[in-house]
Parts: sequence; structure tokens; C-alpha cells
Amino acid sequence: MSNKVLALACDHGGYELKEAAKKHLTERGIEFIDFGCNGESVNYPDYAHKLCESIQKGECYRGILFCGTGIGMSMAANKHAGIRA
Repeated sequence: MSNKVLALACDHGGYELKEAAKKHLTERGIEFIDFGCNGESVNYPDYAHKLCESIQKGECYRGILFCGTGIGMSMAANKHAGIRA
């Protein structure tokens, strides 16, 4: 997998914005991996951790987390070594 792949993840509060971002990235030919969610009610840390782990493993080079406020996802992401949200 290319190290120029962008990671995306959201909770239910950020789903619509994530979908808009996916459209924007696709139109510009930017490769990404969508780690979820699909609009259902979820626990945001689960999705923040998936995204962060993909960056730590080198599968993705950067990530964008979407949620209702940005606070919860940032707090969950910042628990990972080398990740700053």
C-alpha cells in the first residue's frame, strides 16, 4: 500500500462531512481508506483508534477524523504514540 494514502474515520456526528470529503478527494484523485462509520450510532474511540493504528503501521501517511465537536476524536487520537490531533 502506498504511503500516500489518506485515512478517514468518523462517528455518527461526522458522517455527512466525511462523505462530502470522500467525494472531494475522489474528484481530485486522492487515494484514501475509509475506516468508518457508515452513519450508525457508534463509539468514536473505536474509529479513532483504527485510523491512528493505520498511520502507526505505515499504511496511511495522514488522517482526518470527523465527529460532532472534534474534541472526543482528538482526545482518543492523542493517546497514540506519534499522533497529534
